[in-house]
Amino acid sequence: MRKVVFQGKLLPLLLIAPQIAVTVLFFYWPASQAVWQSFLIQDAFGTTTEFVWFENYELLFKDSNYYNAIGVTAVFSTAVAVLSLGIALLLAVMADKQIRGAQGYKTLLMWPYAVAPAVAGVLWLFMFQPSLGVLAQLLRSWGLDWNPLLNGTHAMILVILAAAWKQISYNFLFFLAGLQSIPKSLIEAAAIDGAGPRRRFWTIIFPLLSPTAFFLLVVNIVYVFFDTFGIIDAVTHGGPAKATETMVFKVFQDGRLGGDLGGSAAQSVILMVLVIALTAVQFKYIERKVHY
Repeated sequence: MRKVVFQGKLLPLLLIAPQIAVTVLFFYWPASQAVWQSFLIQDAFGTTTEFVWFENYELLFKDSNYYNAIGVTAVFSTAVAVLSLGIALLLAVMADKQIRGAQGYKTLLMWPYAVAPAVAGVLWLFMFQPSLGVLAQLLRSWGLDWNPLLNGTHAMILVILAAAWKQISYNFLFFLAGLQSIPKSLIEAAAIDGAGPRRRFWTIIFPLLSPTAFFLLVVNIVYVFFDTFGIIDAVTHGGPAKATETMVFKVFQDGRLGGDLGGSAAQSVILMVLVIALTAVQFKYIERKVHY
C-alpha cells in the first residue's frame, strides 16, 4: 500500500478542519454550556440567574425519582442491548448462508433502520394498543390482561421491544459485513477437521467477529442512553407512574416541561459523564478479549 505524505501542514489541517468545526459546534460547545448551566438557578420567568455552585447536584441526589430513573435506565439499556445484538447476530448468521431469496431478506431486514425512533414507537404502540392492537388482542386471547397504559411492566416490555427492533437493522448490517469478510477457507478447514457448526461458530467465527461485536456494543450503549428518547416520548411519556422514565427522558421532563433548567443541565452532565465512563470501561476491559 502506498503511503500518503503531505509536503506541508496546511493541507492536513484544512482537511480535518470541517470535522473539528462540527465536533466543537455540536458537542464541546453544547457540553460546556450544559456544565455552566448546571451551576445556575433561574427564576420562573427566566429573567434572573444565580450562581449556586453544586446545589443542583445536591438536590438531584436527594431526589428518589432520580434514582428510579437510574434503575429504569439500567434495566432498559441492558435489555435493549442484549436483544438487539443477539437477534441481529442470529439474523446475520442465517442471511450469510446460501439460501434462496437471501438478497430480499437482507433488504427487508435493513428497512427498519430508516424509520425514525418516534415512528418506530408509534408503530409498536398501534400493535400493542390494549383495545385495538392486533398483538394486544392476541395476548388477551391467551389469557394475558395486556395493558401498557396502566401496567408498568407491560410498558417497559413495549418500549424495550420497540427500541431493540429499531436497532437490529444497524447491528445486522455490521454483523453481516463482518461475517462476509471472514475467509471461507478457515471455516471449510475446520469442517474438514470434524468441527460441527456450533464449534466452528464459537472457536472461529465469533473470535474473528469480536472487533465488530465490540464496536456495536459501544454504539448500542450510546444509542440506548440517548437516541431512545423519541420512542419513550411517543409511546409512554415515561409512565405509567414513572415506570419507563429513563435518565434522558427525565432531563427533558424536568427541563422543558418542569422549567428546572439548572437541575436538567446537571442531569445531562451526569448522563454524559456516565456514558463516557462506560465507554472507557469497555475499552479498558472488554477490548482485551477482542481478536484483531
